[in-house]
Amino acid sequence: MSSSPVRIVEPKKEKKDKSHWLYISVIVAVLAGVILGLVAPDVAVKFELLGKLFVALIKMMIAPVIFCTIVLGIGSVRAAASVGRAGAISLVYFIVMSTFALAIGLVVGNIVKPGSSLAMPEAGSGMSFVDSSKEAAHGLSGFVMSVIPDTLFSSLTSGSVLQALFIALLCGFAIQSMGKAGEPLLSAIAQVQKLVFKVLMMVLWTAPIGAFGAISWVVGSTGFDAVKQLVLLMLCFYVTCVIFIFGVLGLVLYAFTRFNIFKLVKYLAREYLLIFATSSSESALPTLIRKMEHVGVDKSTVGIVVPTGYSFNLDGTAIYLTMASIFISDAMHKPLNLGEQIGLLVFMMIASKGAAGVSGAGLATLAGGLQAHRAELLDGVGIIAGIDRFMSEARALTNFAGNSVATLVVGVWTHTVDRNRVNAVLSGEIPYVETPEDMESDVNLRNPSVKNPADKLQPTPQVDVDEYQRT
Repeated sequence: MSSSPVRIVEPKKEKKDKSHWLYISVIVAVLAGVILGLVAPDVAVKFELLGKLFVALIKMMIAPVIFCTIVLGIGSVRAAASVGRAGAISLVYFIVMSTFALAIGLVVGNIVKPGSSLAMPEAGSGMSFVDSSKEAAHGLSGFVMSVIPDTLFSSLTSGSVLQALFIALLCGFAIQSMGKAGEPLLSAIAQVQKLVFKVLMMVLWTAPIGAFGAISWVVGSTGFDAVKQLVLLMLCFYVTCVIFIFGVLGLVLYAFTRFNIFKLVKYLAREYLLIFATSSSESALPTLIRKMEHVGVDKSTVGIVVPTGYSFNLDGTAIYLTMASIFISDAMHKPLNLGEQIGLLVFMMIASKGAAGVSGAGLATLAGGLQAHRAELLDGVGIIAGIDRFMSEARALTNFAGNSVATLVVGVWTHTVDRNRVNAVLSGEIPYVETPEDMESDVNLRNPSVKNPADKLQPTPQVDVDEYQRT
C-alpha cells in the first residue's frame, strides 16, 4: 500500500480578512478597561495578570521576528547594492531618513514627555526578564560577552534579543556570501517568516484581552490621568507624523525635485485609503509600483527603490518606536539616559527592517528594543498594546509617504525620471487609468472587510535582480 503525501485541506471558500473585528475588539476592550478602572479600581487592578500574559506572548515572538526580518532585510540591501548606482543611492537615502525619523521621535518624546505625569505602578514581571538575561551584565566587557551566545541556536531560545540580532546579522551576510547556493536557504527563511508572522497575528488576536487587563490595571491604579496621558501620546504621534509628511518629506521633495508633496498625496489618495483600511503600507505596494512608473519614473528605478524601501525605509515605524519607548520609560519613572536613547535608536534602526510586512510587527520590535536595553520596562508594552491599533494607520501612512517621496528623489538623482511627465501627471493632465489588478484591492467603505493584497507577498520584499537586469 503506497503512502500518500501529507496535504493540508484548503477551505472551500476563500477566507475574508477579519482584522477589522480585531480593531473593534481592541476599542471595546480599552473602553471597558477604562470604565472598570474608574468605577471599580480595586477590582480592576486584579486583572493585571491578563496584561502580563499578553506581554509574555509578545516576548515569545521577539527572537524569531527579528531573526527572519534581519536575514531577509540583508538580502534586500545586498540585492539593491548589486544593481548599480540607484541601489547605492537608495540605501544611503533610506539610512539617513530612517535615522532622522528616529531622532525626531526621540526629540518630540523628550520635549513633550507624554507619560511623565503618570505614576504607573511596577508590576514586577519586567524585572524577571532582567534577572534571567545575560544582558544584565555590567561593564563593557560583560556587555560584549553577553552578546555572544553559547551556541548558534541558543541565541533564539535564551531570550536575549541582542544575541538573536547578532546571529541574524551573521547568518544574513553568510547566506549572501554564498551567492546562488544560498538562495534555497533564503527562500526557506522567507517561508519561515510567513509562519512566524502568521503566529504573530494569532497572538495579536489576544490583544483585546491583554489591553483590557493592562488598561484596567493602570486606570485602576492611577485614575483618569492614565487616559489623558495615552490620548496625549496618540495626539503627539499623529501630529508628528503629519508634520513629518508635509514638513520634512515635503521639504525634501521640493528641495531636490521641485515637486509638490500635496499634489503627490492627492495622486496617491486611493492608496492612502487602502492603507488606512488595512493598517499595512504593503497593501498598496503593487499599485504604488504601477503608479510610480505611470508618473514618469523609469521602471528599473522603481523596481529597486520601492521593494527596498518597504523593508529599509520605515519612517512612521521609526517615530512610533522611539516615542512609545520614551512614553513607557517616563510613565514608569525610569527615564532613559542619553546613552540608552542613542543605543535604542541604533537598535531600532536595525531591528525595524521588515516590520512593515504585517500589522502589529512594530509591537514586537518595540518589545525587543526595550528588552535589549531596559528589560524592566517590558511591563509597559501591555499599555501600548491598548493604543497600538489606533497608531498603526499613522505608521503605515507615513511609511508609504516616505517610500513614494524616495522614489521620485532617487529618480531625479539618477536622471531616470521624466520631469515634464511628472508635472503633467500630478497636475491631472495625464490621469492614471485603473487596471484590473488595481480593482482587486478596492476598498468598500460600507463593508470594512478588506482583503490585504500584501498577503500574496512575502513580508520582507526583495529586489527582483533578474527583472532589473532584463530591463
